[in-house]
Amino acid sequence: MAEVKKILCAVDFSEMSSRVADYAQTLAKPLNSAVKVVYVAPSLSQYVGFHVPPTSIENFVGEIVSGAEKTMDIFIQENFTDIEATGQVLTGYAAEEILKYAEKEGLDMIIMGTHGRKGIDRILFGSVAEKIVKAAPIPVLTIRP
Repeated sequence: MAEVKKILCAVDFSEMSSRVADYAQTLAKPLNSAVKVVYVAPSLSQYVGFHVPPTSIENFVGEIVSGAEKTMDIFIQENFTDIEATGQVLTGYAAEEILKYAEKEGLDMIIMGTHGRKGIDRILFGSVAEKIVKAAPIPVLTIRP
């Protein structure tokens, strides 16, 4: 039987993130699993060369990460009361970073929300959840809004 001892809970700190955390905690508790909560901040590296000095971009990203780390601490305190949960803020493209982190940490499952984009938004922005579902070598549970 498959063991699920380490669960990745991917969040974006939107209203949906609390629902995703609830599912992660609900699954983790009876399985005695640890939860790694991950938020991916954009790297903004695509803006280098647009007459914005790289140091300004690095400073801005640093501020985003610093703020996200504080938000992560509060998010974990508010949403994970009955299980072991730790947070990690990453930078880069969300789908790529989540998949790399899951592999590096040897995680057994990914739980994440979908935004349910349709039409032109889906064409322009794609779906992080869809990319992860297609590429992940481990089970992925997606929670719709």
